[in-house]
Amino acid sequence: MTLTAAAQQSGLGVEQPGAAPNQREIRALLVARTESVLSSQITGRIVKITVKHGARFEKGQSLVQFDCAVARAEMSKARAEHDAARKTHESNLQLQKHRAVGKLEEEISQARLQKAKADISRNQAFMRMCNIKAPFAGRVVKIHVNPYETVTQGQPVIEVLDDSRFKMQINVPSNWLGWLQPGTEFMVTIDETGREYPAAVTDLGARVDPVSQTLEVEAQISGTHKELIAGMSGVARFSVPR
Repeated sequence: MTLTAAAQQSGLGVEQPGAAPNQREIRALLVARTESVLSSQITGRIVKITVKHGARFEKGQSLVQFDCAVARAEMSKARAEHDAARKTHESNLQLQKHRAVGKLEEEISQARLQKAKADISRNQAFMRMCNIKAPFAGRVVKIHVNPYETVTQGQPVIEVLDDSRFKMQINVPSNWLGWLQPGTEFMVTIDETGREYPAAVTDLGARVDPVSQTLEVEAQISGTHKELIAGMSGVARFSVPR
């Protein structure tokens, strides 16, 4: 859910009544710092999905594996052709020393060797695409495919997020700009946990919404809290300087 939609449903960006005279309370939404939809880089059949919905994973861990039998066969062929081209070129180099072959023939064999090396590199790149690995440590948000399905290049496969640290999105009244700035500390109570956490403003938005007269602000909760997950919301309490 976006901050705008959450604001309409939960009062985000609206000052809450009942706060102390020098305090301002406003709704805040917890979001992941990094959230990505990983797509297939090839057209192929999925043979294994190694994680489940909501599961944790480590950076570099294999998440989805494709059937790459054809790619492995192409790699074997490329390596064989490379070995043949290398031996031919080495032989030509020796023969040229005795003027048994011409310079042109040696250069052609060298070009064939370079082409064989390029074919191996291309196949290595394709083989890497047969395995979708985690770009960071985090959790699975959604799996868009099933094992044994054939997917096309560019098709969304798995959605992941980095839950090591979260940021908060807050829509504050534009007249707060007189005192609110990066580094401003405050407390936030998360509805789902019932707990209060220290936090600080990290970034101010670049534009005030002319309709709502609000500014989107980002903040960071201090420390690591395993009970927090993206999508939680709560009340942020700011102390206004006198």
